[in-house]
Amino acid sequence: MKTTTESDSNYESLEGMTTLDLLKNINREDKTVAHSIEKQIPQIEKLVNEIVTKINGGGRLFYIGAGTSGRIGIVDASECPPTFGVDSNQVIGVIAGGDKAIRKSIENAEDDEKAGVTDAPTLIHI
Repeated sequence: MKTTTESDSNYESLEGMTTLDLLKNINREDKTVAHSIEKQIPQIEKLVNEIVTKINGGGRLFYIGAGTSGRIGIVDASECPPTFGVDSNQVIGVIAGGDKAIRKSIENAEDDEKAGVTDAPTLIHI
């Protein structure tokens, strides 16, 4: 099975770096984010406008992720009702590995195609 999390890194042997080198490398990577997003703003605008249209028409927004991105999606989804006054079933966070994966890492949950297929239909009824 091919995994999605194992890929080449620009920073091998992190444990051998000094604290200063780690911090500089983190900062260098952080600087790339804003420039990458800036290039995509027209596409992001189109997506946001489409999402707003769908939500205004009764649709729902699902944050679906694995590991850290899944946890962040769940946190963001949980803040939408109090922050924006939407129903708690309108913006929904989903994490590979289910609720157990919110608090404890479940290795390779994002690579389990069978679980993805069986879990996806349950999202319709949330």
